[in-house]
Amino acid sequence: MPTEPALPEGRPAADVLAELRSLREADAPTRGGRTFAYVYDAGLDGLDELAAEAYTTFATVNGLDPTVFPSVARLENDVVGAVAALLGAPGAQGTFTSGGTESILLAVKTARDHARSERGISAPQLVLPSTAHAAFHKAAAYLGLEPVVVPVDPVTFRADTAAMAAALTDRTALVVASAPSYAHGVIDPVAGIAAAASARGVLCHVDACIGGWILPYLRRSGRAVEPFDLSVPGVTSLSVDLHKYGYADKGASVVLHRDAALRRHQYFAHAGWPGYPVVNPTVQGTKSGGLLAQAWAVLRHVGEEGYTALAARVGEASDRLLAGLRAVDGVRVLGDPAAGLVAFTVEGEDGVTPDLSLLLHLADEMRELGWYLQPQLSFDGLPPNLHLTLTPATVGQVGSLLADLDVALAKARALEPVVVDPDLASFAAGLDPDTLGPDEVAGVLAFAGLGDGAGLPDRAAPVLVLLDALPGPLKERLLAEFIGSVFRI
Repeated sequence: MPTEPALPEGRPAADVLAELRSLREADAPTRGGRTFAYVYDAGLDGLDELAAEAYTTFATVNGLDPTVFPSVARLENDVVGAVAALLGAPGAQGTFTSGGTESILLAVKTARDHARSERGISAPQLVLPSTAHAAFHKAAAYLGLEPVVVPVDPVTFRADTAAMAAALTDRTALVVASAPSYAHGVIDPVAGIAAAASARGVLCHVDACIGGWILPYLRRSGRAVEPFDLSVPGVTSLSVDLHKYGYADKGASVVLHRDAALRRHQYFAHAGWPGYPVVNPTVQGTKSGGLLAQAWAVLRHVGEEGYTALAARVGEASDRLLAGLRAVDGVRVLGDPAAGLVAFTVEGEDGVTPDLSLLLHLADEMRELGWYLQPQLSFDGLPPNLHLTLTPATVGQVGSLLADLDVALAKARALEPVVVDPDLASFAAGLDPDTLGPDEVAGVLAFAGLGDGAGLPDRAAPVLVLLDALPGPLKERLLAEFIGSVFRI
């Protein structure tokens, strides 16, 4: 039966590459230090080219089976060995993964299976501070654990050790600490949380996806950094992303376990089918060796002294930015940022209460000036804020950023506040996201400015103010539906 062709006629390689380059023109810049989220720029000449060449060399290598491609085992052992030397303890074992989410999924799977086999727990719980990364909730949803969320200190934004300890039960499989948390860039009291977990026979994971590779080098550059890794008694696993402050391309991460016996719970093996015997250390089976090779190449090229120097540059940028932000009237830095992440809010006329509308107007005005600062909405009494990720490339941009911030803030203060219709807020509060039909979802999205095929509006403030006012489950449903409309043919 004749059908339309799935693809057009083949085109010359040059034309295909030209179209790809044109698509990139609408994206935020990934280099140059003006995009303060999602990207990590070492600012080193030739590093991108090295990573690309290393990836190309191993792009066709299948990481599924190191007995057929022994280079994969050599590269992974080198990379994981470097991470263990920096963050581990004698006997620590680990695995290279595709990113922090996969590393976290594997740590949670390990804890779940360990709890089942070693402690007989059939309905495991995952205890985590409210600032823990959303990937832990994703892992709990995928793997069947019950998340137990513990509020953090509202002033320091750090996990509350006593409250975390009190949340532990006979069903707790894993307790989580962050070093640092993504939202505010502060380090949880890892030693206290790990000690409480150990006393109950519970595993403790440290999410060092952001800080794992920079905190030790900040310490080596002369800054005080409290212990957070596998050297801390009671810490049983740790995740660190090399595509963040290791400056490898995405995705490159490592999950470390205290010993091989614990790591074994992470693996999946299956011989009950007629094909080849399957054993997978990670969620992925088949995977290109390219990402592993480029991470190996970047680590070997930058080296110990190089990473120490890069960490010092991030520390310098952080010092200058924090001093500048704290000098701006109405701006309040949240917590005590420790590793290149900074969150700040803007207070309203009373000088105390964060002004969400003003904050989001500021984000829009900064984007007009060529800067991307990541908006974060309010949550459980924690204030809305703008989040910045500092890299070595931002050192030379801090002065310009602060100057433009003054201009943008003045413009934002002159704009009419964005407010949510109280009747709409009341109506939304009564909606059940689980029973909303397609037409109802489409109507709410359209009201929010996220109608079918509309994409994001030019200014995000009206959309985000509305989202901030919605109940959490409804917010999640609408976000999922919106992304579904973006990825639709």
